[in-house]
Amino acid sequence: MDRSEPLAARGIVELLAVYDADGGLVGEARYVIGHLLGTAHCSLCDITHSPLRRKPAWDAMVRRLGTPLRVVHRNERTAAESAACTAGTPTVLGGTADGRWCVLLTPADLELAGSVEAFEHRLRHRLAQPVPCGA
Repeated sequence: MDRSEPLAARGIVELLAVYDADGGLVGEARYVIGHLLGTAHCSLCDITHSPLRRKPAWDAMVRRLGTPLRVVHRNERTAAESAACTAGTPTVLGGTADGRWCVLLTPADLELAGSVEAFEHRLRHRLAQPVPCGA
């Protein structure tokens, strides 16, 4: 897929990345403590954030995509978004104009990615293939 081709031309009008962690003060604290103790891990968190803040490379990649990309925690998803996370979390979904969602990157894909650059490569590769979206 040409990097300049808008994802909307392929039917995807929105991207949603879902962390394998809950948001909010308690959820964030639980994840940080679990991460330090080795009992919690989110490969999407590792891709998007350094130990102190969101990576500038992530922000640059999001701008290059040219399609809105929302990042949410598990407990911030809508019912439809939750239902679309058939492979679990973390995951990346693609949303169509008529409200359907499809899994673009699974937890295993994100674990293998490990970096912003590899994430972008995997996402673009996946979007170059036919993307079946459910109801």
